[in-house]
Amino acid sequence: MAETKTDSTENGIKTLELPERGKKTSLWRRLRRSPGAMIGLVLIILLLLTAVLANRIAPQGIDDQDLRSALQPPGSAFVLGTDEFGRDMLSRIIYGSRISLEVGIITTAVAALMGITLGVLAGYYGGWIDYIVQGLVDVSWAFPTVLMAIFLIAVLGPGLVNLMFAVGLVYWGAFARVVRGQVLTLREWEFVTAAHAIGARDLRIILRHIIPNLLSPVIVMATLLMGDAILIESTLSFLGMGAQPPTPSWGSILASGRAYLRLAPWVTTFPGIAIMLTVLGFNLFGDGLRDALDPRLKDR
Repeated sequence: MAETKTDSTENGIKTLELPERGKKTSLWRRLRRSPGAMIGLVLIILLLLTAVLANRIAPQGIDDQDLRSALQPPGSAFVLGTDEFGRDMLSRIIYGSRISLEVGIITTAVAALMGITLGVLAGYYGGWIDYIVQGLVDVSWAFPTVLMAIFLIAVLGPGLVNLMFAVGLVYWGAFARVVRGQVLTLREWEFVTAAHAIGARDLRIILRHIIPNLLSPVIVMATLLMGDAILIESTLSFLGMGAQPPTPSWGSILASGRAYLRLAPWVTTFPGIAIMLTVLGFNLFGDGLRDALDPRLKDR
């Protein structure tokens, strides 16, 4: 309801109508209203803390072996059991969080850098640049994600660095398509037209006016992509094309434990749970962030 205010005049009392106070809330408050976003944020924070404090909280080193304790079930001595070499599963999963976080960040950075650059050029200039970029995006999307990543790694060679670069090349098209659509709209807005009118150069317009207005969709896409990147890294490491032993990638731990699935199911169960919770955290937070940044929902 609108507020009222009384104003004394010589003829008596006059009532003035005041406009209703705005109901826009901050981004943090909108995120707090989403249980899924809060659960995802907690899982992401736990992943970050685990990766940063791995040296302090891990009971053992990355590759500390004790063959006498091989395939020990979870218990007081080894909380999550041991693998076929007697290595502590909890320690390897903790150190594996560093690899997952590194893969998610670097892969997303590679994909975002390529996608934003090409998407801005295609949307801003159009013409043959737009045609070429759109053609490249269509070609990259014509292949299944995992199959395309396997092809690139086969060309570049197995290894964690090549895997991150290959997955980044796979996902750049998603950024390019979204950024291009946003730029097509932004370049017609009045502030861009005014910048052209006063003689601003294209590079200045892109850096000062176009890219800052792309941050919301790019941040949401980056959050969602990190979960996908971690999942595909685990898949490729499971196939032997990512992190190589003894690097404790969650995917490679799964691969080493499949031979002992009946005898020691904990070797594959716990890294699988870690992958699931990590991907779930990024997906939940990304969905909540997308809703919080939606301008149609800001006043609700």
